[in-house]
Amino acid sequence: MAQIVFMGTPDFAVPTLQALIAQHEVIGVVTQPDRPAGRSRQLQPSPIKQAAQAAGIPVFQPEKLRRAEAIAELKQWQPDVYVVAAFGQILPQAVLDIPPHGSINVHASLLPRWRGAAPIQAAIRAGDAETGITIMQMDAGLDTGPMLAQRAISIAPDETGQSLHDKLALLGPELLLETLPGYLNGTIPPQPQPEGGVTYAPQISKEEGRLDWSQPAAVIERLVRAFTPWPGTYTFWNGQMLKILSGSAGGGQAEPGRVVETRQGAAIGTGDGLFYPAQVQLAGRKALSTPEFVRGQPGWVGARLE
Repeated sequence: MAQIVFMGTPDFAVPTLQALIAQHEVIGVVTQPDRPAGRSRQLQPSPIKQAAQAAGIPVFQPEKLRRAEAIAELKQWQPDVYVVAAFGQILPQAVLDIPPHGSINVHASLLPRWRGAAPIQAAIRAGDAETGITIMQMDAGLDTGPMLAQRAISIAPDETGQSLHDKLALLGPELLLETLPGYLNGTIPPQPQPEGGVTYAPQISKEEGRLDWSQPAAVIERLVRAFTPWPGTYTFWNGQMLKILSGSAGGGQAEPGRVVETRQGAAIGTGDGLFYPAQVQLAGRKALSTPEFVRGQPGWVGARLE
Protein backbone atom coordinates (compact mmCIF):
# COMPACT_ATOMS: atom_id res chain seq x y z
CA MET A 1 0.00 0.00 0.00
CA ALA A 2 1.29 3.43 -0.97
CA GLN A 3 2.46 5.70 1.83
CA ILE A 4 0.72 9.06 1.55
CA VAL A 5 1.56 12.45 2.98
CA PHE A 6 -1.48 14.73 2.97
CA MET A 7 -1.27 18.52 2.69
CA GLY A 8 -4.26 20.71 3.51
CA THR A 9 -5.53 23.35 5.92
CA PRO A 10 -9.23 24.42 6.01
CA ASP A 11 -12.55 22.65 6.53
CA PHE A 12 -12.78 21.92 2.81
CA ALA A 13 -9.87 19.48 3.05
CA VAL A 14 -11.10 17.50 6.09
CA PRO A 15 -13.40 15.04 4.25
CA THR A 16 -10.55 14.23 1.85
CA LEU A 17 -8.13 13.52 4.68
CA GLN A 18 -10.68 11.38 6.50
CA ALA A 19 -11.45 9.40 3.35
CA LEU A 20 -7.75 8.72 2.79
CA ILE A 21 -7.27 7.62 6.40
CA ALA A 22 -10.15 5.16 6.03
CA GLN A 23 -8.81 3.47 2.89
CA HIS A 24 -5.08 4.22 2.58
CA GLU A 25 -1.96 4.64 4.68
CA VAL A 26 -1.47 8.30 5.63
CA ILE A 27 1.94 8.57 7.30
CA GLY A 28 1.97 12.31 7.88
CA VAL A 29 0.04 15.55 7.46
CA VAL A 30 1.37 18.97 6.48
CA THR A 31 -0.74 22.01 7.33
CA GLN A 32 -0.35 25.74 7.93
CA PRO A 33 0.96 26.98 11.30
CA ASP A 34 -1.57 27.78 14.03
CA ARG A 35 -3.04 31.26 13.45
CA PRO A 36 -4.71 33.82 15.75
CA ALA A 37 -8.51 33.62 15.56
CA GLY A 38 -11.57 35.07 17.22
CA ARG A 39 -11.80 38.15 19.41
CA SER A 40 -9.21 36.76 21.82
CA ARG A 41 -6.75 36.32 18.92
CA GLN A 42 -5.53 33.11 20.52
CA LEU A 43 -3.62 30.68 18.32
CA GLN A 44 -5.94 28.11 16.77
CA PRO A 45 -4.98 24.87 15.01
CA SER A 46 -6.26 24.38 11.48
CA PRO A 47 -9.19 22.00 10.94
CA ILE A 48 -6.76 19.61 9.24
CA LYS A 49 -4.41 19.63 12.23
CA GLN A 50 -7.32 18.79 14.50
CA ALA A 51 -8.43 15.95 12.24
CA ALA A 52 -4.91 14.55 11.97
CA GLN A 53 -4.32 14.66 15.71
CA ALA A 54 -7.66 12.94 16.33
CA ALA A 55 -6.45 10.12 14.07
CA GLY A 56 -3.00 9.98 15.70
CA ILE A 57 -1.13 11.06 12.56
CA PRO A 58 2.08 13.14 12.82
CA VAL A 59 1.65 16.80 11.86
CA PHE A 60 4.23 19.15 10.33
CA GLN A 61 3.52 22.91 10.17
CA PRO A 62 6.19 24.73 8.17
CA GLU A 63 5.92 28.50 7.78
CA LYS A 64 7.42 28.19 4.29
CA LEU A 65 7.81 24.91 2.42
CA ARG A 66 10.63 26.26 0.29
CA ARG A 67 12.99 26.53 3.28
CA ALA A 68 15.76 23.93 3.38
CA GLU A 69 14.82 22.64 6.82
CA ALA A 70 11.21 22.05 5.70
CA ILE A 71 12.35 20.12 2.64
CA ALA A 72 14.70 18.01 4.78
CA GLU A 73 11.85 17.19 7.17
CA LEU A 74 9.59 16.09 4.32
CA LYS A 75 12.30 13.84 2.86
CA GLN A 76 12.57 11.96 6.16
CA TRP A 77 8.97 10.74 5.79
CA GLN A 78 9.83 9.05 2.44
CA PRO A 79 6.30 9.29 1.02
CA ASP A 80 5.22 7.53 -2.18
CA VAL A 81 2.84 10.35 -3.12
CA TYR A 82 1.54 13.67 -1.83
CA VAL A 83 -2.18 14.36 -1.86
CA VAL A 84 -2.99 18.07 -1.59
CA ALA A 85 -6.32 19.83 -0.96
CA ALA A 86 -6.53 23.55 -0.19
CA PHE A 87 -3.13 23.64 1.48
CA GLY A 88 -2.52 27.37 1.10
CA GLN A 89 1.08 27.36 -0.19
CA ILE A 90 2.48 26.70 -3.64
CA LEU A 91 4.69 23.60 -3.56
CA PRO A 92 8.20 24.37 -4.87
CA GLN A 93 9.82 21.97 -7.33
CA ALA A 94 12.16 20.65 -4.64
CA VAL A 95 9.14 19.46 -2.67
CA LEU A 96 7.29 18.11 -5.72
CA ASP A 97 10.36 16.02 -6.59
CA ILE A 98 10.41 14.11 -3.26
CA PRO A 99 7.73 11.41 -3.73
CA PRO A 100 8.34 8.96 -6.61
CA HIS A 101 4.67 9.17 -7.66
CA GLY A 102 4.63 12.97 -7.49
CA SER A 103 1.84 15.08 -6.05
CA ILE A 104 -1.84 15.18 -6.88
CA ASN A 105 -4.27 17.94 -6.02
CA VAL A 106 -8.00 17.99 -5.32
CA HIS A 107 -9.07 21.29 -6.91
CA ALA A 108 -12.55 22.81 -6.58
CA SER A 109 -13.21 23.75 -10.21
CA LEU A 110 -13.31 22.30 -13.70
CA LEU A 111 -9.81 23.25 -14.78
CA PRO A 112 -8.53 25.20 -16.59
CA ARG A 113 -11.41 27.43 -15.46
CA TRP A 114 -10.78 29.09 -12.11
CA ARG A 115 -7.20 28.29 -11.30
CA GLY A 116 -6.17 29.82 -8.00
CA ALA A 117 -7.21 30.23 -4.38
CA ALA A 118 -10.95 31.04 -4.56
CA PRO A 119 -12.58 28.96 -7.33
CA ILE A 120 -15.83 28.33 -5.44
CA GLN A 121 -16.69 32.01 -4.99
CA ALA A 122 -15.50 32.83 -8.51
CA ALA A 123 -17.86 30.33 -10.14
CA ILE A 124 -20.93 31.72 -8.34
CA ARG A 125 -19.86 35.32 -8.88
CA ALA A 126 -19.47 34.74 -12.61
CA GLY A 127 -22.88 33.11 -12.94
CA ASP A 128 -21.46 29.76 -14.10
CA ALA A 129 -24.03 27.03 -14.66
CA GLU A 130 -21.72 24.32 -13.34
CA THR A 131 -18.47 23.69 -11.57
CA GLY A 132 -16.88 20.59 -10.08
CA ILE A 133 -13.75 18.84 -8.93
CA THR A 134 -10.53 18.26 -10.86
CA ILE A 135 -7.96 15.70 -9.70
CA MET A 136 -4.68 16.89 -11.17
CA GLN A 137 -0.98 16.09 -11.07
CA MET A 138 0.84 19.07 -9.64
CA ASP A 139 3.68 21.01 -11.18
CA ALA A 140 5.39 24.21 -10.02
CA GLY A 141 2.76 26.43 -11.68
CA LEU A 142 -0.54 27.69 -10.28
CA ASP A 143 -2.95 24.81 -10.94
CA THR A 144 -1.37 24.25 -14.37
CA GLY A 145 -0.55 20.53 -14.09
CA PRO A 146 -2.08 17.72 -16.18
CA MET A 147 -5.46 16.31 -15.19
CA LEU A 148 -6.40 12.82 -14.03
CA ALA A 149 -10.18 13.12 -13.59
CA GLN A 150 -13.02 15.62 -13.45
CA ARG A 151 -16.59 15.53 -12.23
CA ALA A 152 -19.12 18.33 -12.73
CA ILE A 153 -22.09 19.45 -10.64
CA SER A 154 -24.72 22.10 -11.37
CA ILE A 155 -24.72 25.40 -9.49
CA ALA A 156 -28.18 25.98 -8.02
CA PRO A 157 -29.89 29.36 -8.56
CA ASP A 158 -29.75 30.05 -4.80
CA GLU A 159 -26.25 28.59 -4.30
CA THR A 160 -24.03 30.29 -1.74
CA GLY A 161 -20.32 30.03 -1.18
CA GLN A 162 -21.03 27.84 1.85
CA SER A 163 -23.47 25.44 0.18
CA LEU A 164 -21.23 24.95 -2.85
CA HIS A 165 -18.19 24.53 -0.61
CA ASP A 166 -19.96 21.76 1.28
CA LYS A 167 -20.99 19.92 -1.90
CA LEU A 168 -17.51 20.07 -3.41
CA ALA A 169 -15.83 19.12 -0.12
CA LEU A 170 -17.69 15.78 -0.35
CA LEU A 171 -17.32 15.33 -4.11
CA GLY A 172 -13.54 15.77 -3.89
CA PRO A 173 -12.73 12.68 -1.80
CA GLU A 174 -15.26 10.61 -3.75
CA LEU A 175 -13.48 11.32 -7.03
CA LEU A 176 -10.04 11.05 -5.43
CA LEU A 177 -10.67 7.55 -4.08
CA GLU A 178 -11.89 6.45 -7.51
CA THR A 179 -8.83 7.93 -9.23
CA LEU A 180 -5.91 7.30 -6.87
CA PRO A 181 -5.43 3.53 -7.44
CA GLY A 182 -5.38 3.91 -11.23
CA TYR A 183 -2.97 6.82 -10.97
CA LEU A 184 -0.58 4.85 -8.76
CA ASN A 185 -0.62 1.75 -10.99
CA GLY A 186 -0.31 3.75 -14.20
CA THR A 187 -3.70 2.95 -15.74
CA ILE A 188 -4.93 6.57 -15.43
CA PRO A 189 -2.36 8.68 -17.30
CA PRO A 190 -2.33 12.46 -16.77
CA GLN A 191 -3.81 14.52 -19.63
CA PRO A 192 -2.69 18.11 -20.38
CA GLN A 193 -5.17 20.85 -19.57
CA PRO A 194 -6.85 22.52 -22.56
CA GLU A 195 -5.03 25.63 -23.71
CA GLY A 196 -8.26 27.61 -24.04
CA GLY A 197 -10.69 28.67 -21.35
CA VAL A 198 -8.10 29.56 -18.71
CA THR A 199 -9.42 31.86 -15.95
CA TYR A 200 -8.06 32.79 -12.54
CA ALA A 201 -9.64 33.07 -9.09
CA PRO A 202 -7.18 34.96 -6.89
CA GLN A 203 -7.40 35.15 -3.13
CA ILE A 204 -10.30 37.29 -1.93
CA SER A 205 -9.93 40.37 0.27
CA LYS A 206 -12.59 41.73 2.63
CA GLU A 207 -12.59 44.96 0.65
CA GLU A 208 -14.03 43.13 -2.36
CA GLY A 209 -17.23 42.64 -0.36
CA ARG A 210 -18.16 46.33 -0.57
CA LEU A 211 -21.15 46.54 -2.88
CA ASP A 212 -21.12 48.84 -5.90
CA TRP A 213 -24.73 49.83 -6.45
CA SER A 214 -23.99 50.99 -10.00
CA GLN A 215 -23.63 47.32 -10.90
CA PRO A 216 -26.71 45.39 -12.14
CA ALA A 217 -28.88 43.79 -9.45
CA ALA A 218 -28.14 40.32 -10.83
CA VAL A 219 -24.39 40.89 -10.39
CA ILE A 220 -24.91 42.14 -6.84
CA GLU A 221 -27.08 39.13 -5.97
CA ARG A 222 -24.40 36.72 -7.22
CA LEU A 223 -21.72 38.51 -5.23
CA VAL A 224 -23.80 38.35 -2.04
CA ARG A 225 -24.32 34.62 -2.52
CA ALA A 226 -20.70 33.96 -3.50
CA PHE A 227 -19.35 35.81 -0.46
CA THR A 228 -21.62 33.98 2.03
CA PRO A 229 -20.34 33.37 4.66
CA TRP A 230 -16.92 34.89 3.93
CA PRO A 231 -15.86 37.63 3.44
CA GLY A 232 -19.45 38.85 3.37
CA THR A 233 -20.85 41.86 1.53
CA TYR A 234 -21.54 45.30 2.93
CA THR A 235 -22.44 48.91 2.22
CA PHE A 236 -22.46 52.13 4.25
CA TRP A 237 -25.47 54.00 5.63
CA ASN A 238 -25.01 57.22 7.62
CA GLY A 239 -21.35 56.34 8.06
CA GLN A 240 -22.15 52.92 9.52
CA MET A 241 -21.24 49.62 7.93
CA LEU A 242 -24.36 47.65 7.00
CA LYS A 243 -23.84 44.01 6.09
CA ILE A 244 -26.09 42.60 3.38
CA LEU A 245 -26.44 38.94 4.35
CA SER A 246 -28.87 37.77 1.67
CA GLY A 247 -31.22 39.06 -0.98
CA SER A 248 -32.47 38.74 -4.54
CA ALA A 249 -32.55 40.67 -7.80
CA GLY A 250 -35.83 41.88 -9.24
CA GLY A 251 -37.50 44.27 -11.63
CA GLY A 252 -38.07 47.98 -11.25
CA GLN A 253 -35.62 50.82 -11.16
CA ALA A 254 -34.34 53.46 -8.73
CA GLU A 255 -31.24 55.61 -8.33
CA PRO A 256 -28.27 53.33 -7.61
CA GLY A 257 -27.93 52.96 -3.84
CA ARG A 258 -31.32 54.55 -3.07
CA VAL A 259 -33.56 52.57 -0.70
CA VAL A 260 -37.17 52.57 -1.92
CA GLU A 261 -40.41 50.99 -0.74
CA THR A 262 -42.14 48.59 -3.14
CA ARG A 263 -45.07 46.18 -2.93
CA GLN A 264 -42.52 43.43 -2.27
CA GLY A 265 -40.88 45.44 0.51
CA ALA A 266 -37.79 47.62 0.76
CA ALA A 267 -35.45 47.49 -2.22
CA ILE A 268 -32.23 49.16 -3.29
CA GLY A 269 -31.65 50.79 -6.64
CA THR A 270 -28.85 49.43 -8.81
CA GLY A 271 -27.40 50.05 -12.25
CA ASP A 272 -30.03 47.69 -13.68
CA GLY A 273 -33.03 46.53 -11.64
CA LEU A 274 -33.73 46.51 -7.93
CA PHE A 275 -32.01 44.46 -5.25
CA TYR A 276 -34.30 43.18 -2.49
CA PRO A 277 -32.27 42.57 0.70
CA ALA A 278 -33.68 39.74 2.80
CA GLN A 279 -31.41 39.98 5.83
CA VAL A 280 -29.14 42.81 6.98
CA GLN A 281 -26.94 43.58 9.97
CA LEU A 282 -25.54 46.80 11.34
CA ALA A 283 -21.99 46.50 12.67
CA GLY A 284 -22.11 45.32 16.27
CA ARG A 285 -25.81 44.44 16.11
CA LYS A 286 -27.68 41.21 15.49
CA ALA A 287 -28.82 40.16 12.04
CA LEU A 288 -32.41 41.13 11.17
CA SER A 289 -34.86 40.43 8.38
CA THR A 290 -35.33 43.53 6.26
CA PRO A 291 -38.92 44.15 7.51
CA GLU A 292 -37.64 43.97 11.11
CA PHE A 293 -34.80 46.34 10.27
CA VAL A 294 -37.12 48.86 8.59
CA ARG A 295 -39.43 48.87 11.63
CA GLY A 296 -36.49 49.70 13.87
CA GLN A 297 -34.84 52.12 11.44
CA PRO A 298 -37.65 54.01 9.67
CA GLY A 299 -35.15 56.52 8.25
CA TRP A 300 -33.53 53.80 6.16
CA VAL A 301 -36.19 53.88 3.44
CA GLY A 302 -35.37 56.86 1.26
CA ALA A 303 -31.70 56.89 2.27
CA ARG A 304 -28.85 56.51 -0.17
CA LEU A 305 -26.34 53.79 0.53
CA GLU A 306 -22.68 54.27 -0.30
